[in-house]
Amino acid sequence: MIRKSLIAAALCGIVAQPALAADTVKIGFVTTLTTPAAVIGNDMKNAVDLAVEHIGGKMAGLDVEVIYEDDGFKPEIGKQKVDKLVKSDDVDFVAGFIWSHVLLASRNSALNGGKFLISSNAGPSQIAGELCHENFFSTSWQNDQTPMSMGAVLNRKGVKKVYLMAPNYAAGKDMLAGVESTFEGEVVGRDLTRWGADAQLDFSAELAKVKPSGAEALFVFYPGAAGGAFIKQYGQSGLAGDVPLYTAFTVDALSLPKLQEGGLTGVMGTQHTQQWSPDLDNETNKKFVTDFKAKHGGYPSFYAAQSYDTILLIKSAVEAVNGNLDDMDGMRAAMAKADFESTRGRYTYGKNHFPIQDFYLREVVEDADGMWTVKVVEKVFEDHQDLYVDKCNM
Repeated sequence: MIRKSLIAAALCGIVAQPALAADTVKIGFVTTLTTPAAVIGNDMKNAVDLAVEHIGGKMAGLDVEVIYEDDGFKPEIGKQKVDKLVKSDDVDFVAGFIWSHVLLASRNSALNGGKFLISSNAGPSQIAGELCHENFFSTSWQNDQTPMSMGAVLNRKGVKKVYLMAPNYAAGKDMLAGVESTFEGEVVGRDLTRWGADAQLDFSAELAKVKPSGAEALFVFYPGAAGGAFIKQYGQSGLAGDVPLYTAFTVDALSLPKLQEGGLTGVMGTQHTQQWSPDLDNETNKKFVTDFKAKHGGYPSFYAAQSYDTILLIKSAVEAVNGNLDDMDGMRAAMAKADFESTRGRYTYGKNHFPIQDFYLREVVEDADGMWTVKVVEKVFEDHQDLYVDKCNM
């Protein structure tokens, strides 16, 4: 009778089976791997692969699997890819995201699906403020912060009039707002240019307006292929001798090799702000930069550094709970401590889970091997927090 009862119970599903512990940490990484913007996405992918290699492919004894998805530079595609990662692949973490509009479109799919969402680049003001969420973390910055530090630099240099240019999308608007929030002089011109898969790459009309405006400086934000196109046209415009160029997310390790190949020496000595630099003196950064250069033949970008940090942040969370991926509370608490050795050095998180960190003025230089790169000139902000944290209700 007992045997028959057990059989009957098993057939009815009454006898519970022990839950199987996860043996893999699954990370879905969404970036742009096609279109001209793939130069950024591939740099991020290379950094993630290097980070996984550096940690031996393990977190708390669990294998690490990274599933890459291409957003095609389009919000609707990004959302579709996140839906797939959450519903079909059942990843533990959704990460990546170059573009603010893609992140905004994908946010609900990840968070409502019960996953951690980590931005390796995009930092829209909405997510720093009213759309903040306990399971969202950034390993980069809030969009306004980097240009805010540039506004402070312009003040230090005594600039009284500035002309602003950026692409017409969420991050572009945040960039200009960031400069305007700290710059104490007059904005004498402001252009938002076409963005997306058919992004504007001819800036001659906008550049023609800069000198007549009376601007003493030109600030631009143009990531990816648009940045290289802009720098070339700026050099050809004849403005360099009259209106110095200051940038954010435009002159970097991705654009400099092409600018050097093209002999566009006008970029040498130009300055921009950033929270990371390849010459930051900490052991994590030294190993990251050295091994990245050895593997890929050039300097990593800040996109790469932030993506590398994404893996280290996830590792700190998984190891804090000894690989128990069901312990969301424990992993969240661990990430909130930012208890890992970042490529930028140690930082902390605000209540909206955006970094509180230092920002630097960087200058384009030539290294000992004749390669164009950047170096830190000075620290602009120390332990800087974004403007939108008070709008976060967490």
